[in-house]
Amino acid sequence: RFFIVYMGERRKHMEDKQIIELYFARSEDAIGESAKKYGGYCRTIAGHILPNAADAEECVSDTWLRAWGAIPPNRPERLGAFLGKITRNLALDRLRMEKRRCPIREELAECLTAGDPTGAMTDRVVLTAALDRFLAGLPPKKRKLFLRRYWYADSVQDIARRYHMSQSKVKSMLFRTRNSLREHLQKEGFDL
Repeated sequence: RFFIVYMGERRKHMEDKQIIELYFARSEDAIGESAKKYGGYCRTIAGHILPNAADAEECVSDTWLRAWGAIPPNRPERLGAFLGKITRNLALDRLRMEKRRCPIREELAECLTAGDPTGAMTDRVVLTAALDRFLAGLPPKKRKLFLRRYWYADSVQDIARRYHMSQSKVKSMLFRTRNSLREHLQKEGFDL
């Protein structure tokens, strides 16, 4: 359970199941409750991807609209992860649209398949399954570092601070993990 302090008073956030029921009831309170509980989380994700704070805030606002359109019919098991994924995808889309430099994409470029980046749905499903197998086979610390960098878009400096490591150690581990990913994808039959 999450608590916040607002004007000196402790207030409990609504449970995810209750928020999802508000979406299914088409109550606009669903958006407000989502923003209260997950607004900071979504702002952090967008802020790590987009250099402009106004763009990041706009992505977070768009997240609530996208969630409104997706729930129903979707009934996410983990609302925070669902909203975080929407925010992340919106931020990456905005980054691509504006053709800004994205160091995270550049780092992973050698591990990504050639061809149309949007790809067919089947290709994405197969790639997702291959990535899931790769991540499941990693030791927990390497998996956490990889996800912090390439899913949450944390900076190397933030990762080093979080895991009490030097930045050079983080870079080295990420480099080796990317090489392992490239090898894994080649073994899985992806043309890199």
